Amino acid sequence: MPSITSLFVTRLYRAQLAEFAPKIDTAELEIACYGIAEDDEAGQEWCEAEGYPGYTSYASLTDLPWRFPIFKDLVTVLDQHVAAFAEDLEFDLDGKDLRLEDIWINILPEGGTHSSHLHPHSVISGTTYVSMPKGTSALKLEDPRSARMMAAPARKKDARDELKTFVYAKPAVGDVLLWESWLRHEVPMNMAEDERISVSFNYAWG
Repeated sequence: MPSITSLFVTRLYRAQLAEFAPKIDTAELEIACYGIAEDDEAGQEWCEAEGYPGYTSYASLTDLPWRFPIFKDLVTVLDQHVAAFAEDLEFDLDGKDLRLEDIWINILPEGGTHSSHLHPHSVISGTTYVSMPKGTSALKLEDPRSARMMAAPARKKDARDELKTFVYAKPAVGDVLLWESWLRHEVPMNMAEDERISVSFNYAWG
């Protein structure tokens, strides 16, 4: 009998924030995101200059956990999720920690997208979801081998997830998704009338 084994597996971590303490109130987090966006003139100017749809604090605020207690609590929770994922990945951290490098707010309006990208200077990246209106976009993840497939035929539409070229992960409010930072991903167009709100982050080693 032939033997077929899966090699070089790409892992995607998915859990509810509430699996670890302290408890994060997503309604309170949403209010905080809107309040920060309203007051962040530098961030608004950057988004306008760069043609970024909606709002992100990525280029303007680097100290959200220091400024806002709810973000400090959020990082405490995320640290635990990242540690659990690192254990699953069987990383040899050599006595060092995976530590938060960046954390930022994303508010994506109707029609907004975030094009395909990766996070080359980090180890684990992820997003937690604050507001996901009905009909809004899922997270699109790309098979990292796709550039090397060349003459390969397309996959069947009902192919198993682990064999698809693209996988769409549809998160719910309060979910946290984690992946290794080399994994290319994007947010397709938000087709909902309401804004899609998330908080993204990177963890580095050392």
